[in-house]
Amino acid sequence: MVFEESLLFEKSSPGREGFSLIEEDLPQKIPLHGLESQLIRNESPLLPEVSEPMVVRHFTRLSQWNFSIDTGFYPLGSCTMKYNPRVNEEVARMSGFLKIHPYQPSETLQGALQLMYELEQYLAEISGMDAVTLQPAAGAQGEFTGLKLIRAYHQAKGNPRKKVLIPDTAHGTNPASSSLCGYEVVEIKSSRKGILAAEDVARLMNEEVAAIMITNPNTLGLFEENIGAIAEIVHSKGGFVYCDGANQNALVGQARVGDMGVDVLHFNLHKTFTTPHGGGGPGSGPVAVKNDLAPFLPVPRVVKKGKVYTVEYHAGESIGRVKSFFGNFGMLVRAYTYIREMGFEGLKLLSQMAVLNANYLRQALREDFFLPYDSVCMHECVFTDKWQNEQGVKTLDIAKRLMDYGFHPPTVYFPLVVAGSLMVEPTETESKETLDCFIAAMKAIAQEAKTAPEQLTSAPKLTALRRLDEVKAVRELKLVWKPSS
Repeated sequence: MVFEESLLFEKSSPGREGFSLIEEDLPQKIPLHGLESQLIRNESPLLPEVSEPMVVRHFTRLSQWNFSIDTGFYPLGSCTMKYNPRVNEEVARMSGFLKIHPYQPSETLQGALQLMYELEQYLAEISGMDAVTLQPAAGAQGEFTGLKLIRAYHQAKGNPRKKVLIPDTAHGTNPASSSLCGYEVVEIKSSRKGILAAEDVARLMNEEVAAIMITNPNTLGLFEENIGAIAEIVHSKGGFVYCDGANQNALVGQARVGDMGVDVLHFNLHKTFTTPHGGGGPGSGPVAVKNDLAPFLPVPRVVKKGKVYTVEYHAGESIGRVKSFFGNFGMLVRAYTYIREMGFEGLKLLSQMAVLNANYLRQALREDFFLPYDSVCMHECVFTDKWQNEQGVKTLDIAKRLMDYGFHPPTVYFPLVVAGSLMVEPTETESKETLDCFIAAMKAIAQEAKTAPEQLTSAPKLTALRRLDEVKAVRELKLVWKPSS
């Protein structure tokens, strides 16, 4: 049942209360000394006057409007929205983890320090790298941290260099991170196969280039099969190979990027190790490096001396802190739990299922939606609206109509190298039955595009709100409610 839900302020009625406090327990006068006069309120704040049931019903209804991975299939390509096992949540909420404080003496934090130390070891082993920092709060901050390490290395050699090479199939955060780090971005066009050609890298690589940033598998869902040759070219000119590891759920247990010549890698813990997506709360983007870059890693570092774990706050060549304390510790607990629960065989199965599910969708829908790169994909596949466009139906219409069928839309219009793209990532956690339901919906939409295109161009029809003016919503934000009179 879908309700039209007004704002809580609009439900307000003067004198209605939603609390019961014993007046004797309240402070009679709030001390204001020390506050500047302009900070002291002269009037009571404007708050909604509503009863407790109204508040509970209001927020319960709003929560039911949210589409989440707990309520349905969420095939959001490139952002990897997978199920988060509840055992991870149970462990993260254990009082020994939940109630600790980073200012406690390290002898009282041995369990937490051991967890972080071992998680670093696991991530290094999984990726084929030498050292790891867990501090970055998200994948994009991990990118920035990795680039800071590269800059610090080159700076120590006397020249920070000027440029970073980035393929047109990389994640959009890569150019932004490079620019923030002071580098000029040089784009490399991908080949007709949708991957990077070694000769194109060789043509642009020189002693001014600090690094190349490669998303592998790339945003077309394709493996950069020339990565070894590219790494040799970059290394021969003194540069580093940075791998955007956001798509590691296609490789875990199958191949290690460190063995391919990669020098820096960031993980998105939510994309590979089932922590909640950072957009819904704290994220985590650990960075793994080869030995050359290890001396520059952020502090503090957890170290093991004998059987005791301790913390080193200073290191001569460190780039310093990139996040307070040790990063978002709760996310680290969840990822650690997942790795320990899955084990090597489980992690290997993870990537096999991610690739199998994506290719199952690709094969099932190839007669209904155009495939710009018709080859075996990794963990995600990219369709377009090329055939539907002939009936006046666009990618956005397909995405909106999927909502009527009960599915969250996939990523649309990304990657930018594909016109009208529909990027689908089923993830390894979805069943065949769920994928078959999604396939049936997509086939039905493809048929509607031929016989009743207005069903798509006017969608969604079954949601609380119909099609919104998304441009207006972005450009005319209304974040504060004000009374109309």
